Amino acid sequence: MTTRPVPWPGDPLGVTGELPPGDPPLDASADADDDVVRRLDAAVGAVDAPDVVFALSRHGRRTVRCGGSAPPPCVARHELRYEMGSASKTFTGLLLAHLTQTGRLSAAEPAATILDPTRPAGPDPVTLAHLITHTSGLPGLPADFFVRALPTWRTNPYARYPAERVIDAFLRHRRRRKPGTRWHYSNFGVAVLGHALMAATATPWDELLTGQVLRPLRLSGTTLCPGGTDTDAVGHLRDGTTPTPALSVGGFQAAGAVRATPHDLLTFLEAHLDPAGRPLTDALRAVRRPVLRRGLGHRHVHTVAWFQHPTEHGPMYFHGGATLGQQAFLGFRPDTGTALAAMCTRRFRARDAFIPTAYALLAEA
Repeated sequence: MTTRPVPWPGDPLGVTGELPPGDPPLDASADADDDVVRRLDAAVGAVDAPDVVFALSRHGRRTVRCGGSAPPPCVARHELRYEMGSASKTFTGLLLAHLTQTGRLSAAEPAATILDPTRPAGPDPVTLAHLITHTSGLPGLPADFFVRALPTWRTNPYARYPAERVIDAFLRHRRRRKPGTRWHYSNFGVAVLGHALMAATATPWDELLTGQVLRPLRLSGTTLCPGGTDTDAVGHLRDGTTPTPALSVGGFQAAGAVRATPHDLLTFLEAHLDPAGRPLTDALRAVRRPVLRRGLGHRHVHTVAWFQHPTEHGPMYFHGGATLGQQAFLGFRPDTGTALAAMCTRRFRARDAFIPTAYALLAEA
């Protein structure tokens, strides 16, 4: 699959029915738009998972609907933090854009030289830009990942692959193609990017992302570590009943560590809808610009942080994510002033309803 780069700007992934027993509605106001409520209720009802949350913001007016097949948890579903999985990459992309927009580093810097200053860059090095756009030539996961993860495959496969192994696997990797010539989605690549950003700034990942992105955007309900049953949603396997432990990402923090509340996710997305006058304004604008086109006719468009699809009136931006027991979908549409954050506590098979339902809800907004 060939790619065509666009100049760098300074796990993507409808049946309606009665709303399952669950939490009472949480709307921004008592007279929340009836059509929005109806659509969100239908989306919740279409997803067969223990816990389901659909949170929508339109021109800053929020409506959140919750439900699920399980009894409501002790903490209301809309107040829990949910595992973002690969949707965490939107936070990493924004961080990279911020560091480049403020001149802290260049997206053209070779990752290997940052991680090992004694190593010469060599011809056609893998850059930070290659890593975030999935054009580095790296596989989805390191070659030895599956052997190490097998003993905990159904509990916490990433936990057995720490940071030092991610870095070592990258520095030892023998590439098969020139960076920038093919697109291949890679958790490995974005994990390497996180370690390169840590090395370049001499800052641990949690401190770096919190200080540069979470705190400026006032995302106090977002974290990178499990908190406990009173703060975090509990995931479930595909059977919808077997609980899963809280995700431990090992050395893959930049690729999947974020967990957040629905309202924090709407705050994050609203900042992308209207960057003017906000912290990280330049970075928020930068991550909306196309940087890569791929596929037949170069119809698939990517930004630094988002997948971009066309609609009748303008582009929509989205990213999905999944962990062993949870799924998430984040998206926004500047043309309609709409942002959507959807979460559920079940890992689905590829053809189940969650992602198609969330995507359709945003596309039809």
